[in-house]
Amino acid sequence: MIQARKLKLSYGGIPLFSDVSFTVQKGERCGLVGRNGSGKSTLFRLLIGEEIPDDGKIEIPKQYSLGFLKQEIRFQHSTLRQEALASLPQGSEELFYKAETILFGLGFKKEDLNRSPGEFSGGYSLRLHLATVLIKEPDCLLLDEPTNYLDIVSIRWLVRFLRAWRGELILISHDRELMDSVTTHTMGIHRQKVMKVKGSTTAFYEQIMLQEETQEKTRQNMEKKREKAQAFIDRFGVKATKARQAQSRQKMLDRLPVLEKLKELYGLDFQFNQAPFFGQVLLEAKNLSFSYDETPLIQALSLSIERGERIALIGKNGRGKSTLLKLLAGAKEQTEGNIKRAEALKIGWFGETNIDKLSSAQSVFEAVAEENPTLNTTEVKAICGAMLFSGDLANKKISLLSGGEKSRVLLGKIVARPCNLLLLDEPTHHLDIESIEALIDALETFEGAFIVVTHSELILNRLYFDKLIVCRQGRQELFLGSYSEFLEKDGWHEAVEEIKTKAELPPSKAPLKTTVPFSKALNKLIHEKEQTIKRCEEGRNKLNEQLLVAIEQKESDKIHALSLSLKEEQQVVDRLYIELEELYAKL
Repeated sequence: MIQARKLKLSYGGIPLFSDVSFTVQKGERCGLVGRNGSGKSTLFRLLIGEEIPDDGKIEIPKQYSLGFLKQEIRFQHSTLRQEALASLPQGSEELFYKAETILFGLGFKKEDLNRSPGEFSGGYSLRLHLATVLIKEPDCLLLDEPTNYLDIVSIRWLVRFLRAWRGELILISHDRELMDSVTTHTMGIHRQKVMKVKGSTTAFYEQIMLQEETQEKTRQNMEKKREKAQAFIDRFGVKATKARQAQSRQKMLDRLPVLEKLKELYGLDFQFNQAPFFGQVLLEAKNLSFSYDETPLIQALSLSIERGERIALIGKNGRGKSTLLKLLAGAKEQTEGNIKRAEALKIGWFGETNIDKLSSAQSVFEAVAEENPTLNTTEVKAICGAMLFSGDLANKKISLLSGGEKSRVLLGKIVARPCNLLLLDEPTHHLDIESIEALIDALETFEGAFIVVTHSELILNRLYFDKLIVCRQGRQELFLGSYSEFLEKDGWHEAVEEIKTKAELPPSKAPLKTTVPFSKALNKLIHEKEQTIKRCEEGRNKLNEQLLVAIEQKESDKIHALSLSLKEEQQVVDRLYIELEELYAKL
């Protein structure tokens, strides 16, 4: 068990945490949410002792181990195999097959085992670090954005691993669906404190909204009292007959606390500006091919992008998704084939390359303004404000911004210039949960076309896509339909078989419970059970919304009926999760 008591922490006199208290009980798996910069990663550093609070204490039992996924990675051994062996609990080195299962589940190959950790890219170094944390089997996992640089197949494997995890867990993730699927509780940092609720992120944000509304009503009542008292003092303070009463009112006024105004939980609010397009085909690629050092990456791909079309680019890492987007944007030249772009085509391109090209010497205002010289100061400030850079924050230099803030600046630059085709390469990578929700809303209302490269099944499930480009080993396939239709008709069975081939576990050794399922039928049953749970949870969320309305309108009979329905719905969801765990046990 982990217990934090009255933690306080400030940087440069600015408070980050104020009187923070919480516990993580045995078997609890907690999602940790909060705005970028609210202190989620700092809280992890406090838990592992890398930072010391200004006040308060953290109590962790002796012999209780924490496994922490750090962003800065250092490896101690000469090969991946040795690094993994060193991570096994002492005396269990003969169980290396378990370590192999984890390594292969996260995308490593058998031939990688004898390679030096230093040979791997940053993304694969992070995977190796994640593998070493999981292999150690600590009492509690502290995972800070563990899906960064993981592809869909590896993310799905990790989700199954975490669902089967029997220890404690605190997970930071920008993917609400992923977080809700593996956690039992949600903790959130809000107003410099930590609040914890049982259930999903939806339950947490509903509770926060109720608290905010209550505080806002209290604040408004106090403001009225303050105004009346001040008016009395101003009018009668100098009169002898009223002086004592005026002094009494002044004392009352001094005692009234000053409360902050209502916080905006979903402050990022914007829409992409659509450039007019009266034709049908925005862009057409024929027999497109591209190679790196004579190694084919994209081969003979033909693609037509029509007005208003929604396309997702999916597949494992290294299969050419980002490269294809760069070819379409004109940032790279194809090896073979040609691309025909309509004269009225206006592209808005979001990608890591573009974020890196932001001028560190510019302010947020200057970066947005240069994108469209026709905008006046008020219009540029409005875009900055929509991206949460209101007031003086618009003058903040790019060099001082976090990754999430730079992503918002790039979104602001795209919003500043009308477009009719969006090319989005991992747009959710550095955004927090609230900002991702705003991005999804903006894409849902955008009437132009867009292509999204993503490993986030939240995005793939929430947005409807007309077609998918599935990047397989050495080829790209066009799938006409949504992501759910893709999973139903085709799915990732090819990737599952690849992992099975890689693992080659000794016949005498049983794989971990968390091994990727090799049975196509079992995989389908798991997917169907997950979809049933998702539908039930959506129904439960609607009941929650109805209950909130009933509470607000003080309808006691309705409150009672909805509470009973919610209890029954929760029992159904609990039973479904038990059945899902039984399916996982068969893996």
